[in-house]
Parts: sequence; C-alpha cells; structure tokens
Amino acid sequence: MAFLSFFNKKFYIMLGGKRVGIVGLGSIGTLIAKRLEPFGCTIAYNSRKKKAQLPYAFYSTVLDLATNSDALIVCCSLTNKTRHIINHDVLKALGNTGVLVNIGRGGLVDEKELVKFLVGREIRGAGLDVFENEPEVPKELYTLDNVVLSPHKAILTPESFAGVREVMTRNLKAFFSNEPLLSEINLHDS
Repeated sequence: MAFLSFFNKKFYIMLGGKRVGIVGLGSIGTLIAKRLEPFGCTIAYNSRKKKAQLPYAFYSTVLDLATNSDALIVCCSLTNKTRHIINHDVLKALGNTGVLVNIGRGGLVDEKELVKFLVGREIRGAGLDVFENEPEVPKELYTLDNVVLSPHKAILTPESFAGVREVMTRNLKAFFSNEPLLSEINLHDS
C-alpha cells in the first residue's frame, strides 16, 4: 500500500484508495491526476469548465469538491476570482481527516484560516510549496508536525527547464508564423 510521508514520522497518510480533489484541472492538474490513478485514488475536480473528455467527477464549486474529498490539491491560477478560494468554509468541509496540498499560488489559500485549522487539528495536515506573503511563512507552521513546507522551488529541475524552453520555442515559432500559440494567456480572466 502506498503512503505519503509528511515531514516527520508521526504524521503520514495512506495514499492508496483516497478521494483526491484537484482544484484547477489544467495541464498540471491533469498530470497530477494521471499520477494518482495507479494508487487507486478516486479523482474529482473543480475547474472553470467541465472537461467532457476526462473520466473524473466534476464539482461546480470548491466547497462541494472539498466535502467529497480526503485531500485537496490546489493548482489553479491566481486571479481576482480565485483569491482565497480555499477559505474557512472549504477547510471546514475538508474536515479533520482531510489534507490540503497547495502547489499553485499562496493567495489561493486564506493562510490565516489555514493556520487556525492546522493548529486546532481541524484538518489533518497540509503540504505547502507556496505561501501568501512569500518569502514570509507564518511562524506557527514551523512548529507543527502536520505540515510539510517546501521553498517554492518545485520547478527547479533540468526537466522542467527543458519543458519551459520547448514551449517557449514552439510559441515563438507559432507567433512568427501566424499560427495558434501552444499556451496562450487570456489576460481578461485575471
């Protein structure tokens, strides 16, 4: 049975068979979902649009997704609409056995509420690669045994740099050839 070890040996969760909710099923969220499938996880998601081609359950609100998940992985974009998308109500719905993982942006999570929920053991734990006021990290998080902190460096691998270089090169070629871009950014959604 697969398990994910969190920071110290006292805190771990069994990953196999868990209900995992993904907030933001874009390219990164989809890759995460595919990596969780072999562990027998039930995948559900919330995104701007339902993706009919994918076999995962869609929830129109993050609150409904949290209610039906053992763990939430947050990887959506930070916009005015998504700031603090993980708030008191969502954390309450996740419950005292739930785990939150934020790899998106710090502002997606109401960090003050998250700290209260972690200190009070109202959620089981959190894995955080990003923080609301980087590089500042709430001091309480350093003392908790139910939190894994990483310094927002998950992308710093040779493979990720090669991938970024590849997308950038292909986007430049497409742009100068008047072809559709691989990863066009819609600035009006922000």
